[in-house]
Amino acid sequence: MKTFAYFVLFLMLAFVVILLAALLGARGAWYFAWMVGTAMIVLISAASAALLDTQEEHEAASHVGADAGSRT
Repeated sequence: MKTFAYFVLFLMLAFVVILLAALLGARGAWYFAWMVGTAMIVLISAASAALLDTQEEHEAASHVGADAGSRT
């Protein structure tokens, strides 16, 4: 049943995409590039934020370890 549900979902998605392609005509490629570019900017920004957060946590942990070592 799960496979059939996926089939129906993708069939509806394909119908929507074909309908949009027919309505947009030659402008469809521009809209597709705009959507892909926007998604890439969001994903790269999220990855950069996660990397920055990890670097800050690593730096804070190394300072805590250095402070503990200097107290002995």
